[in-house]
Amino acid sequence: MIIDSHVNLHGERFAEDLDDVILRAREAGVSHMLNICCNIKDFEAVIAIAEAHDHIWATVGTHPHDAKDNPDLTADTLIDMAAHPKVVGIGETGFDFHYGYSTRDDQIANFAAHIEAARETQLPLVIHTREADELMLDTLQKSGAGQDYPALLHCYTSGEALAEWAADAGLYFSVSGIVTFKNAHDVRARIQVMPDDHIMLETDCPYLAPVPHRGRRNEPAFLTHVADGLADVKGWTRAETEDRTNAAFFRLFKKITA
Repeated sequence: MIIDSHVNLHGERFAEDLDDVILRAREAGVSHMLNICCNIKDFEAVIAIAEAHDHIWATVGTHPHDAKDNPDLTADTLIDMAAHPKVVGIGETGFDFHYGYSTRDDQIANFAAHIEAARETQLPLVIHTREADELMLDTLQKSGAGQDYPALLHCYTSGEALAEWAADAGLYFSVSGIVTFKNAHDVRARIQVMPDDHIMLETDCPYLAPVPHRGRRNEPAFLTHVADGLADVKGWTRAETEDRTNAAFFRLFKKITA
């Protein structure tokens, strides 16, 4: 049994064969999936998949790329939507200054609303961070991440200082198919120092397909390769990897019933 803590099943990439994708995941031993909301406008599509499947859950939020689409998003709006019984987290949210799809100011305001919603609901904040280490670290420190609200740094590829602070603060990390990429030496180095009991698995499908599927559409059934990659880096057996990552998932996402 393994758990995919970050999937994007509601998009057009899965529109034609979603049922088959979910079936293949079950056959591969994926027991639970967390479908991530990356834009408030997509929430109905995200939650519909969770409602249709006992083993699929959902979040509510807006990705930093799409912060421009929700410039007036409030914590109250997120809190109201998070009252749905299958919503177990806030996000995906954060900072991403790589492409500049949304302005810095829009991203900061958007992230602040998500943080407040996580604080009020005590649902985990699912964080995306890219090329924003200094601002992310400052924001998380000042907002009391890990103490005032639980948080997860998903698909972690950022720097050492942020990772070390997050580990000390009790934040969680998720590991994606990047762990299997030939040249992802820095990512593997970060994983080696992540707390063993605060790591979980994800595919981030349809993106970031692991080796040997790299370049293809990613799907939850490929999570087995991510698990093997994490096991190699940590020196764990496959059974240890499953036990540790599953326990971390349920410890963080307390609203989920097994």
